[in-house]
Amino acid sequence: MRVSTGLASELIATAHELADVARVATLSYFRTRDLAAETKETERFDPVTAADRLSEERMREVLARRRPQDGILGEEFGARAGTSGLTWVLDPIDGTRGYLSGTPTWGVLISVRDAQGVLYGIIDQPYIRERFEGGLGRSLVNGPMGEAVLSVRAPRPLSQAILFSTFPEVGTPAEGAAFRRVAAGAKLVRYGTDCYAYALVAAGQIDLVIEAGLQAYDVQAPIAVIEAAGGIVTDWQGRPALEGGQIVAASCRELHAEAMALLNG
Repeated sequence: MRVSTGLASELIATAHELADVARVATLSYFRTRDLAAETKETERFDPVTAADRLSEERMREVLARRRPQDGILGEEFGARAGTSGLTWVLDPIDGTRGYLSGTPTWGVLISVRDAQGVLYGIIDQPYIRERFEGGLGRSLVNGPMGEAVLSVRAPRPLSQAILFSTFPEVGTPAEGAAFRRVAAGAKLVRYGTDCYAYALVAAGQIDLVIEAGLQAYDVQAPIAVIEAAGGIVTDWQGRPALEGGQIVAASCRELHAEAMALLNG
């Protein structure tokens, strides 16, 4: 879809209003005592809280007012078809385990896409008031240290790279083994930062994120932010990763290729 200047401005303004209302909703519960959490899965703890639901409800209210013609795909309340050819993809709290634990590494993910791919995305960390955005001609972070242009790190080999993933297990046993082949060659490996790791790739702080078992709402905003900053995000075979699954996000194509060779080795 060709996006006019006027439509781009409207989409960006809408996305920021979504992030603003999600900040208020998520912070109203963050670090409160005894926040109840249900689990979505039986074999492992995959929590959802009242904060997740309230955050998405507030964002859907904004879209009903500002962009009723657009579709919505949200983690908590599913899909709603639209008529405009645009769909908003919402993760009201990415990293609910971290949210429950009181760590400031969870985030709100907001993106808008057409049939070809994601046009624009936001990774917002409400507690430290840091917002990363990318797409439609923008690549910026605004937070405690002011506003800055996002740009990935200079190219470097895996032996000098910083690698992040949310879980040490990284999906199935076979996927975990593949991840460990890459991790063994990295300079530094860290875990547990959920969507914030993708923001750090765009900000030029780390080089690589590898994960598996993700959903569309987990990846579309990070794809927009990282690609706008000069990075690359695909699945483990180098294909588009808009629907989630196995994800490798890298600061440069050379490092991306080195990681994929080990993942598929």
